[in-house]
Amino acid sequence: MRILLVEDELEMASWLMRGLKQGSLVPDHAPDAATAEALIARTDYDVVVLDLRLPDRHGLDLLGELREQGWRTPVLVLTAQGSVQDRVRGLKVGADDFLTKPFALEELEARLAALVRRSRAHAHQPLQCGSLSFDPDSGAFLLGGRVVALTPREHAALSALVARGGTPLAKVQLASKVFPQQSQAGPDAIELVLHRLRRKLAGSDVRIITIRGLGYMLEAVANAPADS
Repeated sequence: MRILLVEDELEMASWLMRGLKQGSLVPDHAPDAATAEALIARTDYDVVVLDLRLPDRHGLDLLGELREQGWRTPVLVLTAQGSVQDRVRGLKVGADDFLTKPFALEELEARLAALVRRSRAHAHQPLQCGSLSFDPDSGAFLLGGRVVALTPREHAALSALVARGGTPLAKVQLASKVFPQQSQAGPDAIELVLHRLRRKLAGSDVRIITIRGLGYMLEAVANAPADS
């Protein structure tokens, strides 16, 4: 399980990183919001642990902006004793769970495992965009009821786009899902993959669009011609 810990108190962060690693988890640490954003842009985390009192930005401001961009990774927020206002605001901007300081490491690990289980259960529901459907259990894409023949990289790219549910996916995030970290693919290699996908979706009611400054998005087109 890949975890991002966003915590500026170095003593607390060091304790948590040691404990999480001993629990066979794979944690990364961000001491501020800017570092967290950079890590999230290039890494697909299973869950995030977010402290609120960060040196460069309030944690809920960061979370709210990420949720507006369509980011869906589960987030557990660390709160101070009795911080009802933080909890209320956190729920409004998209927090999934809260844990009050001080806490036991065992409780944190149990809550994180529960969040990931719920997230994965939701992810295994069939996904749909127009006449394009994807069943994560079988891994098959159907377009107008017929199986779409895809290369592994095309499949990875289309899976990432359909999972976003009609919200943009940044170029660097999409590339990280299509190409392994050791790949020598250049920054524009994802464009070739998307070009091939667009050709395979041509004539259907589904298209891949580019949103300047935000990335790529899968979109259902009303009154499009039926796939022939």
